[in-house]
Amino acid sequence: MRKPLAVGLSVLVTALALAPAAPAYETRRATLLQFASLPAASFVPASEPSGAALGTAPVNGVSLPFADQPIQGFSGVVRNSDGTFDVLSDNGFGNKATSADFALRIHRIGPDFAAGRVDVLGGITLTDPDRHVPFPLTRPDRVLTGADFDPESIVRAGDGTFWLGDEFGPYLLHFDRGGRLLAPPVPLPGVFAPENPGGTANIGGSKGFEGLAISPDGRTLNALLEGTVAGDEPGTLRLNEFDLAANRYTGKRWIYQLGSPDLAIGDAITVDRNRILVVERDGGQGADARIKRVYLADKRDRDRDGKLDKTLVADLMNIANPRRVGGFGETFTFPFQTIEDLVLLDDRTLGVLNDNNLPFSSGRTAGKPDDNEFIVLRLPDDLR
Repeated sequence: MRKPLAVGLSVLVTALALAPAAPAYETRRATLLQFASLPAASFVPASEPSGAALGTAPVNGVSLPFADQPIQGFSGVVRNSDGTFDVLSDNGFGNKATSADFALRIHRIGPDFAAGRVDVLGGITLTDPDRHVPFPLTRPDRVLTGADFDPESIVRAGDGTFWLGDEFGPYLLHFDRGGRLLAPPVPLPGVFAPENPGGTANIGGSKGFEGLAISPDGRTLNALLEGTVAGDEPGTLRLNEFDLAANRYTGKRWIYQLGSPDLAIGDAITVDRNRILVVERDGGQGADARIKRVYLADKRDRDRDGKLDKTLVADLMNIANPRRVGGFGETFTFPFQTIEDLVLLDDRTLGVLNDNNLPFSSGRTAGKPDDNEFIVLRLPDDLR
């Protein structure tokens, strides 16, 4: 299993070093360097059945329910030092009611860009053996499911533990390297999702923490909501600072402005202490996809409008592909409903992954379930 990974990394390094200069008309577009995918029909070997609440009618040609746990729904990614990546599966099948038989999991993957495939190298299941969760769980064995939490973002702290952003609270969740919950879920003061029994809902369902960025010094998290809190200006999202050592929110908050209130964010990651990269997207897929963009957002608010400054760094519906990477044409698109994974590879190279929402999304080919795709882009400008 190591050989494909080594080949993939070698090809990636070579591509970064030798990628030809783009023609003048392409200088403002991101360029596709590498492409790999994990087939939609990928499952955890010898795992438990899932998808019972989805019924038995095929969806996008996929037979239901599943005999095993699907490896799907990548909603967050962390880069490892050996060239592999840890990816977070979301709550399973779209909502609390349908996902009770989906075990929450972090998968380890290795993209083999030479072969155009993603190898699954292992993973960990998320559990709560020490009973930190204060409300009843779906499973008596304390394995966490998509009916308990909807994890949508992930970072690794300096001690190797994981912090996850959840949408059902919204909560921050702290896990050790083995996937065991280390402390009670941390709620966001004054904000309640419909799935949270602790208060009156003031944010939409599935609109909790979609982005989670850790500061370069490892001391704080920036947790970005996907939805607007009731009473806030339409299309504005709260970015909340959390102190890891104190295990509490600092009260410091910034505002991210969507291009329009009907858009949503898909991920947020750290560039430096002042800047983050954010995926902004519409709800369309395939021919209906229009806005799938990556912005550089700056907390310093140089124009003094009370909101993060935004600069477009990549239009994912208009990517240059002069070498026809992956067998695609000279313009490559990433036309998925949910694009939820960003990983910075260097100052000008970005990895992007989609959440394939198995079996529901069919953005690449109508009527066919989407694979989990991993693309590597050369940005038009150095992030410095």
